[in-house]
Amino acid sequence: MPATTSKVALLAGAVAAAGAACVGYGVLIERDWYRLRRERVEALAPGQAPLTLLHLSDLHLTAADSRRVAFLERLAGERVDLVVLTGDMLGEPRALDPVLATLERFRPRLGAVAVLGSNDYWAPRFRNPLTYFVGPSSRRHRSSGRNPWRELVHGLETRGWTVLSNRRGRLGDVELAGMDDPHIRRDDPEVAVPPNGALLTGGLGLSPPDPPRLRVGVVHSPYRRALDAFAGNGYDLVLAGHTHGGQVRLPGVGALVTNCDLPRDQVRGLSRWGSSWLHVSAGLGTSKYAPFRFACRPEASLLTVVPRPG
Repeated sequence: MPATTSKVALLAGAVAAAGAACVGYGVLIERDWYRLRRERVEALAPGQAPLTLLHLSDLHLTAADSRRVAFLERLAGERVDLVVLTGDMLGEPRALDPVLATLERFRPRLGAVAVLGSNDYWAPRFRNPLTYFVGPSSRRHRSSGRNPWRELVHGLETRGWTVLSNRRGRLGDVELAGMDDPHIRRDDPEVAVPPNGALLTGGLGLSPPDPPRLRVGVVHSPYRRALDAFAGNGYDLVLAGHTHGGQVRLPGVGALVTNCDLPRDQVRGLSRWGSSWLHVSAGLGTSKYAPFRFACRPEASLLTVVPRPG
């Protein structure tokens, strides 16, 4: 064999081995290497007391996800004022009971709210991962099968959660508005418009007349039209998920895709969107047909909301 051919073969073998090692790491280690990330958000008026908010997203739970459930159970022990879950709780139809049993453990001081994501409506189906580089994934269709989303909503609400898909709510002195998922065109941007009448309190009654300490917009997919609606109507903080932080990130490059029209440099963490703070969670799970993360650990976020300087 000529020397040049031998070198090429050795290089190809090294590349293949490195690729296999990366895949093995992403599947066997990083996708279950959960973390709690902490952020400080300067969104309150001067003199107001800080508020703690636990942001969960993209659980994608299946009946076999015991490690993810164990991490969520540990998170339930965190003492926080508010829990916000930005969709994609169900990873398959059989996950309904594990999801409800796990989320029932959370008992924040003010309450817990959620919106639905596309995977709460539609069960996952296999697709070529390379199609994500072409553009956002297409809408779910009937061949993928439905998830029990009505039972999910009912189960959450009977366990004390408030589901804010295209609804407004208020928990204590925190005003909230939630959109259904823009990724499957179920969103109603009008929900971000300040109401003329009273808000719901925990989804059950009239709100008190006092002005809110914090206004929070909640949506699963951070499409620009949803973010613009919240920012244009004066929301202090907008919470979203869906992107998985890119799911695959490269050092020096960051996320390769967003699966929506959000800029890649805002696909994970805290940034500004107009006059609002935007926090996008990298989420805790993945589709069961793409159980892989690279340089993008699964996460929940504990946000400490504090007064603005001055």
